[in-house]
Amino acid sequence: MNIESSEKLIIGITHGDVNGIGYEVIIKTLMDPRILDMCTPVVYGSAKVGAYHKKTLNIENFSFNSIRSVEEAQPKQANIITCIDDNIRVELGKPSQASGVAAFQALERASEDLEARKIHALITAPINKFNIQSDNFNYPGHTEYLAKKFSQNGDGLMLLVSESLRVGVVTGHIPINEVSKQITKDNILAKLRILNDSLIRDFRIVKPRIAVLGLNPHSGDNGLIGNEEQETIIPALNQARAENITAMGPFPADGFFGSGSFAKFDAILAMYHDQGLIPFKALTFDEGVNYTAGLSIIRTSPDHGTAYEIAGQDLASANSFRQALYLACDIHVNRKLHKEIYANPLQKHEIED
Repeated sequence: MNIESSEKLIIGITHGDVNGIGYEVIIKTLMDPRILDMCTPVVYGSAKVGAYHKKTLNIENFSFNSIRSVEEAQPKQANIITCIDDNIRVELGKPSQASGVAAFQALERASEDLEARKIHALITAPINKFNIQSDNFNYPGHTEYLAKKFSQNGDGLMLLVSESLRVGVVTGHIPINEVSKQITKDNILAKLRILNDSLIRDFRIVKPRIAVLGLNPHSGDNGLIGNEEQETIIPALNQARAENITAMGPFPADGFFGSGSFAKFDAILAMYHDQGLIPFKALTFDEGVNYTAGLSIIRTSPDHGTAYEIAGQDLASANSFRQALYLACDIHVNRKLHKEIYANPLQKHEIED
């Protein structure tokens, strides 16, 4: 089955780390019948592990429909494909080598179905970035793994999304002492182009306004506290504006968020991970979504981690995961509309005097 010939919206979900809160937020989300009206979910994981989490959480009014492939997925049901060793030992709250292997196996199977166009989008439950490492997975996280597979040049953009805020980052999961080396004109421009295109295609914003943050305190104070703003960021902004991208800045990060200036823009481009994610999560943690922009496929994720400390205790909020599913469905619709609108653009004709 190819999704181009399917009327139902099929959403893939990877189970993440089985010892964390992944299954809890998945089950709590899929228990809502409105979700099943919106799409046909397919979880990549283990029916046995799913049943274990359901029992641990004392959930009675929910069950997974076990299937072998996407082709068997049933509408109005929460489908699950067992693609890991069913004898895995679940140790709630404890990272393990086995849980890392299981997380990768689910991600690999879902990626294969994405590539084969059997599912419309993918939502990834949280992984442990350390125990998933192996000869097959040597990436800092989901973002880099999927960017390698589903972008033209292996480059994607980590974009945190909520109702009131969108924050992307030039550098992602790298050590802080490597950040300044990666703040180059080319890298900033590449992220601005991805962000601008995503705002237009994925979020249906006609003329996006993007705020760009500085790297140094006070955006360098005209070179007094660092030269990156003068020598790198401002030239990148000038080039972006020459390409008809409305990019403004660089703004000092503290004053920009503290004054509420972020509300005047459609998105913000931060220079590094914590510069963008700390204010984002402080403002919108329970409803935030991690979206990988710039890919040929749609991937979203909740903006939280495995939360081992509360695994199996029925304390995890499913709101971020639920918003990740909503966003994936919305972006699918927006991309479809964008494709239809620009499929046959009006041709320009010379007007003779």
